[in-house]
This record gives sequence, structure tokens and C-alpha cells, in this order.
Amino acid sequence: MAQILALGVEEQRVWVIIDIVDPPEKRTTLGDGFRVDARIVVWERADVLKVPASALFRPRDEWAVLVATDGRAALRAVRIGRHNGLEAELLDGLQPGEPVILYPSDKVHDGTRIVRR
Repeated sequence: MAQILALGVEEQRVWVIIDIVDPPEKRTTLGDGFRVDARIVVWERADVLKVPASALFRPRDEWAVLVATDGRAALRAVRIGRHNGLEAELLDGLQPGEPVILYPSDKVHDGTRIVRR
């Protein structure tokens, strides 16, 4: 079900049924008002190269990142797969370990001199 919050943000909610599998004698301290913290995995794959979403932007019709190379920013087109708003699966465009610039401003572009902080 979708719900629009006070700030105009759409929030998706899903009803979940939780079944406690431990026998009653193992949960004698469980009473009214208990809380369940859950992590729901909707997709998973081993050996995935990921990039922070804060490094991604769309200068044209494709995704890109700025890579830190020899003291300069280098624009690199990338192809992403699944993403969750925090990070994205990287399908093509970067090698593991290549440093990307997080939260690049509009003042940083291909060839801009950069200093690591």
C-alpha cells in the first residue's frame, strides 16, 4: 500500500506475517508489546561489484561516476544493475578498487584537479 507522508514523500508499506518458531518454553520472557526488528532481502547475489549511489549521476541518458585518477577527476560511463538508493550493482565501467568521488558537485567535471581529503 502506498501512503503520502506530510512532506509529500511516498512511502511503501507491506504487511508481514511473522511466525515465532521457537517452542513456548524457550520464549517465556516474551510478553505484550515486544518488538521485531527484521531485515527483508529482496535480491541477493555473491561477488557483486557495488558503487555508492552518492557517486552516481546522469550527465546525459546514461549513468556515470567521476573517478579519482592521478590528482584529477575522470568522467566514466558505467552500467548499473539493481540498486536500492544507497548502493548500486555495477555491471560495467569500473574495476574493483577504483576510487570514485562521492557527492560530486557541479564544479567538478572531467579533468578537474582534485585533492583527497
